[in-house]
Amino acid sequence: MSSAYDRLPLNALRVFEAVATRLNFSDAAEALHVTPAAVSQQIKALEDYLQTPLLRRDGRGVQLTLEGSRLLPGLRRGLDELEAALQQIRQERETGTLNVSTLPSFLQKWLTPRLADLNARHPEIDFHFHASGELVDFARTDFHAAIRLGRGLYPGLHCEKVLDEYLVAVCSPAVLEKYGPLWEVGQGGLTRLPLLHGTELDWASWCAGEIDPLTTLRGAFIDDSAALLTATVEGVGFGILRWTLAAGELQAGRIVLASKQVLPFQNAYYFVCPESYLALPKVAALRNWLQVQAQQFAPPPSVAGSQRQTQSKRIRAPAEPRRRT
Repeated sequence: MSSAYDRLPLNALRVFEAVATRLNFSDAAEALHVTPAAVSQQIKALEDYLQTPLLRRDGRGVQLTLEGSRLLPGLRRGLDELEAALQQIRQERETGTLNVSTLPSFLQKWLTPRLADLNARHPEIDFHFHASGELVDFARTDFHAAIRLGRGLYPGLHCEKVLDEYLVAVCSPAVLEKYGPLWEVGQGGLTRLPLLHGTELDWASWCAGEIDPLTTLRGAFIDDSAALLTATVEGVGFGILRWTLAAGELQAGRIVLASKQVLPFQNAYYFVCPESYLALPKVAALRNWLQVQAQQFAPPPSVAGSQRQTQSKRIRAPAEPRRRT
């Protein structure tokens, strides 16, 4: 018994999507690893099947006709659903590779020191961590999960908070000995200190109400959080850092808290994946392990007699999406 799908020109539809995306026969042919002539043949076959033109040549490129513009969105939805179904079938294994995306700094300073425990508990899983600040498209990639720093706004995905984040001011022991802690600097004293500027929070906001907002605070600007931490460890100056990055270095004695102030960060770490992937045992294994590790990770120490009541303050983070390190 024949099916309604038997006569569908599936290969021609795939070629049409490639051409419609690039608006160039040669570029589409290169992406599909075929000749431009083969692409033209498939497009002609699809137009013959539909009895209507889909593309119109425009110099060296092409343009979609009205019919082509109507076909493209539905075709892409169908291909996305097909790809998602195929990805899910390929990934329904308890063992094998688990691809995870996360921030480079979080991977380097918080996750990596704990990977030995993860591998010991799940030797049957090969964990592949990809360091990137970009959001991943689960439908078009082979990622199974992501650990994201944000506000939990990831529509269409399973999202659960695993770890709160804080901001602390730190420096090397040598810098602290030379300049003293920040609470002893006094109003306007920051202008004479070696400051390191990053992307999480500026020093004027850290000292809200204590310095003129028009005051120029000099110092090195470093847009990579891990590099900013390294500069702090090396004694370049004072830095404002996320607690997840600073905690290990502070415990090792390579840096110290330079201020009694601890500010809860508005962004937190979230475990993110497609809802259907939660049923995969290897995804569940990573999720459960992260929850345990997060529960065991102590927040910054509160300092008695702090001069600022800051534990209830919230720092406004940049709206997502934004690349973080």
